[in-house]
Amino acid sequence: MNIASPGTETAIFVVFMLFVGFCMLLCVWVVPESDDAAEFYTANRSLSPRRNALAIAGDYVTAITFLATTAVVAAAGYDGILIACGTVMSLLLVMVLFAEPLRNLGGYTLGETFSRRIPGRQVRAAAALVTVLVCLPFLVVQLSAISSVLVYLLGFGGRSATMLCVTIVGVLMISYAAMGGMRGTGVIQIIKVALLSVTVSALALLTLARVDWNIGTLLSVAARGSGRSTAFLGPGLEFGSGFEGRLDDFSFLTAIVFGAACTPHVIMRLFASRNAREARASMRLAVGITGLLCALIAVLGLGVAALVGAAGVKAADPSGLSDVLLLSHQLNGGGVLVVLTACAIFATQLAAVAGVTLAAGSSLAHDVMTRIRRRRPAAEGGEVTAARLGIVGVGVLGIALALLVQQWNAIAIAGLGVDLAASAIFPALVYCVAWPGFTRAGLLSCLYGACAAVLVLTAFSPAVSGLPTSLFPHRSFDWFPLWNPGLITVPLGFALGWIGSRLGPRLSPADFRAFESQSVTGVPVSH
Repeated sequence: MNIASPGTETAIFVVFMLFVGFCMLLCVWVVPESDDAAEFYTANRSLSPRRNALAIAGDYVTAITFLATTAVVAAAGYDGILIACGTVMSLLLVMVLFAEPLRNLGGYTLGETFSRRIPGRQVRAAAALVTVLVCLPFLVVQLSAISSVLVYLLGFGGRSATMLCVTIVGVLMISYAAMGGMRGTGVIQIIKVALLSVTVSALALLTLARVDWNIGTLLSVAARGSGRSTAFLGPGLEFGSGFEGRLDDFSFLTAIVFGAACTPHVIMRLFASRNAREARASMRLAVGITGLLCALIAVLGLGVAALVGAAGVKAADPSGLSDVLLLSHQLNGGGVLVVLTACAIFATQLAAVAGVTLAAGSSLAHDVMTRIRRRRPAAEGGEVTAARLGIVGVGVLGIALALLVQQWNAIAIAGLGVDLAASAIFPALVYCVAWPGFTRAGLLSCLYGACAAVLVLTAFSPAVSGLPTSLFPHRSFDWFPLWNPGLITVPLGFALGWIGSRLGPRLSPADFRAFESQSVTGVPVSH
């Protein structure tokens, strides 16, 4: 179904190309004159709290947050709103626990953060692997989503057109991240947040105007339009109302709260603040921006259910990723608002992919290419070149995988990345910052063991096989009952870190005191 008129299609294409060109010019404009690692990884820690807050919110509110959360609210009502709340809670949790310590440690990547506490090549290698494992699902699902949106927006069809869309967007995001580094991707994130805020606000206000600014009316009309009646306003529609369904709800929320903001591309933004105080200020403002956006996105989901209806969504795009476009068409009849919404989606897509690629490529360069393969750190220019090569490598891999998983469930793929972060990165950060008894064996057990558990349990869950919405709907090897294993793997990550630390050799108490001093004061620690 093509929801845009021929004139609107042309306008969307022209405005999108102008936006792409403008962003490319900005990236070229902010490219540093010299290949300085601190500039490439952290923009020389020169971003003001407001600018960094906008960039953090831009990295955090991805296209999947925008599109998929709207779709889940439209389809599942209460459960979708709960997921939106969990998204905000995750960023708040990271602000409280990690904003100041991580900035005081002064690293560039997660691997360097861990090595401040427990030095060693094994630690950097494990952190780099986990970073890539977490970033790849986000990268793949963002690239896959853009093709779905373009098909329903411009009426494209066929696998060739889909492959072309994914490849073009992939090449653009590689260019943005490789040229601009932290500063360039930050500029794109700020533009994206501004454009997304305007678009979401306009859609939400027009939606509320349709129901005379009455939230109660919106909820009741949405319940009728969803076809679920009063069940729409209660728990259980997303995963089921039985005992296993409630466990699935809790498991998915566990993964979101502990993992959504512990993803490497979000954590990396903390390193760009000037000091710990500004890092906390940036996170505080980012939480406010994200909270407002998620609240408005929830209104959009209710608007889709109320004004488009379940039947209209199913006829246009069963995946739900085009719900926002359907709503804008319903509100504006294919006019200016559809063009604005399309540009916001494209901006969100490009910015999210660039940020994720930068984080994964930087980890490969800083932790693997220049710290593990060489006994001494590489020269500044050589390290930045390695980072750009890492970005290109991760980007090409992401494009290839996105072309393979076009028909897969986008929410299930994104859920894998969130659960990996919640189960491996969150426990490791908590132990590193707070537990004197944490050791190298505990860290490696936590990172490797939790990732292995997530991959195995997910592979044998209903998200992969056994149901019509699974990745392989015609196969059945789903012996693990939960869609998302976060309820099991997050506690397991903590348990593996504790067991490994008890079994492995202990570190000197003096090392932890020095590390703790740096995490509190910012004074560098030496090993």
